[in-house]
Amino acid sequence: MAPGRVVTCVARVSSDAAAVGVGATPTTLSGLRMLTAPPFLDAVADMLGRGSVDVIGYASTSSAYAIGSDAEAAVVSRLSRQVGIPVLATCASAVLALRLLDVERVALVDPPWFDAELNELGAAYFQSEGFVVVSSTSAGLSRDPRRIEATAVFEWTSRHVSDDAEAIFIGGNGFRAAGAIAPLEAAIGRPVLTSNQVLLWNLLAHAGATFEVSRYGRLFRHKPPVARPVARERAGRP
Repeated sequence: MAPGRVVTCVARVSSDAAAVGVGATPTTLSGLRMLTAPPFLDAVADMLGRGSVDVIGYASTSSAYAIGSDAEAAVVSRLSRQVGIPVLATCASAVLALRLLDVERVALVDPPWFDAELNELGAAYFQSEGFVVVSSTSAGLSRDPRRIEATAVFEWTSRHVSDDAEAIFIGGNGFRAAGAIAPLEAAIGRPVLTSNQVLLWNLLAHAGATFEVSRYGRLFRHKPPVARPVARERAGRP
């Protein structure tokens, strides 16, 4: 969405089932919740925080659904204090975007690999933030992320989202949906948000980026508020 303009460092939280406890894998609700607790995210954030980065994004829709908005806010607050730079989360960025766009009624489209329980938790997440969720369902597409094309996302979403929704949020940071944003907005005349889009939008503002992003939705016409820098929690950090 911003090729050649942003330098990105990526670190993945370990998906080793043994690391999240006996009987819990990272794809279960218990596993997702465990991976948001110390020391898993903290170790990754600390590694990124040692570099020349301006802001860190926590790119996980499913874990936010699993723990809820209050716990998600606590996680990013903890990590921000630890590394001394802003840490932003996907779903919190979506909430901010929906509010700036003056949306009350939203339709949620989740990746094909999200089950019904995660769909329900996604609805509960946004309802807890004051939105009316008119639908929350997984897209009927391939469960292999590598086989999903933007045209398929456009076709499925345009057929399955009701006119009651004032906006669409396509969740899942591993869901290749960014290419569907512009054609969907043109077809339905309403804002379309995706996990990676809202996170990038928020990250760029906190990084002080001055360039414009085009072709990825009306959201980029708006500027999110930027929080004050956080103080480093641990002594001895530069």
